[in-house]
Amino acid sequence: MDERDGPGEPDAMMGRIGQVVMLLHAGDREEARIRFAALWEEIGEQGDPLHRCTLAHYMADTQDDPEDELTWDLRALRAADAHTGGEDGRRILGFYPSLHLNLAADYWKVDEARLARSHLGLAREACDALGDDAYGDGVRAAVGRMELRVLGSDQLP
Repeated sequence: MDERDGPGEPDAMMGRIGQVVMLLHAGDREEARIRFAALWEEIGEQGDPLHRCTLAHYMADTQDDPEDELTWDLRALRAADAHTGGEDGRRILGFYPSLHLNLAADYWKVDEARLARSHLGLAREACDALGDDAYGDGVRAAVGRMELRVLGSDQLP
């Protein structure tokens, strides 16, 4: 379900997702999880890839179980991969560093070091799509911290 009225028009679903993200960032993970689940039902598995990617990306952050978090982050990546061109396609490119970074962290949590390193490398490569702004700087710094954790562990006896 695409709630955009046309080019340049506001995207109502992205606004609704954003409202739940604010709830999540305010610390109410349980309520955010409930609301994200309702929006996911509304969007559906075949819904707009940008909506699915964004929602799944944040839904992962509401999960208590690392396997569930991994499942949602994989959904976000699949949705991003399903997207084609246009303005939203350019927006999705900026998601890839964070998507792969989250997957690296997820795989690290479930003791899949090889997959963690693989996604960390993909996150580093995808950083080229980031702007030279606070968001880009933050993601690049997070990738660097994860590299220290994951790659630094390779140096341990």
